[in-house]
Amino acid sequence: MIVTFCGHSRFVGTEKHEKYFLALLENTVGNNPTEFFLGGYGAFDDFAYSCCKKYRMTHPNTKLVFITPYLSHESNLKNKTAQYDAIIYPEIESVPLKYAIWHRNRWMVEKADIVIGFITHQSGGAYKTYRHAVSRNKPFFNIANHT
Repeated sequence: MIVTFCGHSRFVGTEKHEKYFLALLENTVGNNPTEFFLGGYGAFDDFAYSCCKKYRMTHPNTKLVFITPYLSHESNLKNKTAQYDAIIYPEIESVPLKYAIWHRNRWMVEKADIVIGFITHQSGGAYKTYRHAVSRNKPFFNIANHT
């Protein structure tokens, strides 16, 4: 199973958000072998990483996977190696750099079985990623609706 995430870069996670997020993972993933595809940019991505890392403490069949939109411009890939179980670069090298994050997000959604997000407004990259998930009929769980 693959789970990916999308949310606004300006996000302040609360204890209530975390509890709901972890309960959602428990209900949707359980003990199934799972890869968490994480973007690693912005506040929601940091929150998702933190929650997935906590989840992994009691569910060893999970992996944290950083999906990088840049190969040559990723200055902190060495740091990411220590934080994640794997790093994947999707085949998007022909995409102009300014569109790399969108193409990476789209790739993550297309690979995912489930998408979890925090969407509160209808603009920006997170909303665009959410719309792509809906267009692909991916189960989408918006934690903004439950906290």
